[in-house]
Amino acid sequence: MSRPFARLCCVLLAVAVAGCGTHAPVLPPLSHDALIVAFGDSLTYGTGARPDQSYPAQLQRMIGRTVVNAGVPGEVTAEGLRRLPEVLDEYHPDLLILCHGGNDLLRKLDRRQTIANLKAMIQLARSRHIAVLLIGVPSPTLFRVRDAGFYRQIADEFGLPLEDEVLPRIESDRALKSDEVHPDKAGYRLLAAAIAKLLRTSGAI
Repeated sequence: MSRPFARLCCVLLAVAVAGCGTHAPVLPPLSHDALIVAFGDSLTYGTGARPDQSYPAQLQRMIGRTVVNAGVPGEVTAEGLRRLPEVLDEYHPDLLILCHGGNDLLRKLDRRQTIANLKAMIQLARSRHIAVLLIGVPSPTLFRVRDAGFYRQIADEFGLPLEDEVLPRIESDRALKSDEVHPDKAGYRLLAAAIAKLLRTSGAI
């Protein structure tokens, strides 16, 4: 069985199980030679820490699979949507970890367009039989950090595993941050650990 066909079968099975209404969203099992692309902005790139301390680098060490860091600082979702096809063409990943939208929220861009861009990225990956894990980015307010809200809606619509608890925790704890926005090494380690846990509970590893 070819790898693309096997991937398609696994993705279809995961979608079917996720859509049955009685199970939490699942992911196709990742072989030890699987390739994961972590796609996003500065939170993925690892701004505020050394390259080997970014969450993709720490996640790779935790799970024993190749994790490509495809983060671009300052990028908004419209730019990410334009960039994603080239990244997928280059790496042909088995899994896409999507952590995007923080700059849209900081710049107070139209949330409807942000949601549409995120959905389009997910649909693009799905059209290439690539599984997706979604990371929810919190929305900053004057006095506290709170859940942006729409990530859960997107995850439910597409039947995606969602990690939306760890970033609000990190962003609310100055001891885990290198500046007002970005985690430090310890913050990125917490993010990587939360993703690794979700990969296990969703059946990917």
